[in-house]
Amino acid sequence: MAQIIIHVDMDAFFASVEIRDNPSLRGVPLIIGSLPSERGVVATCSYEARKFGIHSAMNIKEAYRLCPHGVYMHGNYEKYRAVSNALHEIWNEYAAAYEYIALDEAYLDVTESAGSWERACEFARRIKQRTLEEQGLTCSVGVAYSKTAAKTASEEKKPNGYFEIPTPEDFIRLIIDRDVRVLYTVGAKTAEKLNRMGIRTVRDIQTRQDDIIRIFGKQGQWITQLAFGIDDRKVSPYRPEDAKSISRELTFQEDVSDFGLLSDVLLLLAISVERRAERVGLYGEGVTLKLTYKDMKSITRSRLIPSTRSAVRIYEEAIRLLDQVPQRPVRLVGAGIYHLTGEYGRQMRMDELMPDFRERQQEKLARELKRLGDRYGLDFAGKLDKVFQGETLYRTIEYMRRHRG
Repeated sequence: MAQIIIHVDMDAFFASVEIRDNPSLRGVPLIIGSLPSERGVVATCSYEARKFGIHSAMNIKEAYRLCPHGVYMHGNYEKYRAVSNALHEIWNEYAAAYEYIALDEAYLDVTESAGSWERACEFARRIKQRTLEEQGLTCSVGVAYSKTAAKTASEEKKPNGYFEIPTPEDFIRLIIDRDVRVLYTVGAKTAEKLNRMGIRTVRDIQTRQDDIIRIFGKQGQWITQLAFGIDDRKVSPYRPEDAKSISRELTFQEDVSDFGLLSDVLLLLAISVERRAERVGLYGEGVTLKLTYKDMKSITRSRLIPSTRSAVRIYEEAIRLLDQVPQRPVRLVGAGIYHLTGEYGRQMRMDELMPDFRERQQEKLARELKRLGDRYGLDFAGKLDKVFQGETLYRTIEYMRRHRG
């Protein structure tokens, strides 16, 4: 039996959650991300805001120029994650395998669980209905024979849409005369290269497939296959161990020249990395430091170490890396671990074998946090869980920047 895939995509997810919880926001241009007075970008926006040309990843200053009368707010990412988990519980009931692309988007393989095209379409309609009834949110759903076609289908009638693409022939008929960007692997740069070759539509890709393969190689082969409706990829459940790194970074509202402050910030970022690594049960065999300077030049420094996810160890290594970089005004700082591995088979350091190792690590972390608390007038005791919720870490670090003495 040919595979049947459902693609679910929430409609303006973050904004929709906020509108659900505060109906007074309905019908107004809502922009979630940074505030107009801050540095940063748009995380997402309502459909009313999109009418003004605002989109995700747009500089917040540009968004404000386009829509000065919009409502701007920080996102509550802990709330969005909780809603996402509830949505996943609904969707997972219908799928034999599921692949989450983000908090608000997923591919569901219903080939075996549905058993027929008709029942798969019934599943898709139930998903839409339950998402609305149980979470008060709308989603767009596509049912198709492949992942590419399913995503195309979910986009076809957005927002709150439903569309079916049963066969490759149906897919081709739908997209044949559309812009090459309709193929989701064709980004802006690839489209620009194709346009320079005189290739602007999917039909052009079909007629010029030899030229495309000659110039683009393997990528060209994939593009031409999609243009003919060929996509045999399976729904691949996400596994934390497939991640290449775990990191946390932060953009300051004003450039920071005080590297002592950067050192203090790295402690909190290291704790955040440790917590993320603990949630997925992974360790890193290397530590990275990332800086973006005032002139927007970014540098990354890394160092291989014995396997760890200890915040103290991440912090210590990041500080060593910080000591080796040019001291110029910094716009963004980040820390992380890479070369990830699970508990099984990892090489432990000798000091980890000591019975009191974890206790000593916790004591050292407590001393470092007390040092930060004394310096900035903050009390971290028993409050770390709150510090790393939503925007609290950002606000804490901005407070530290303003009160560095």
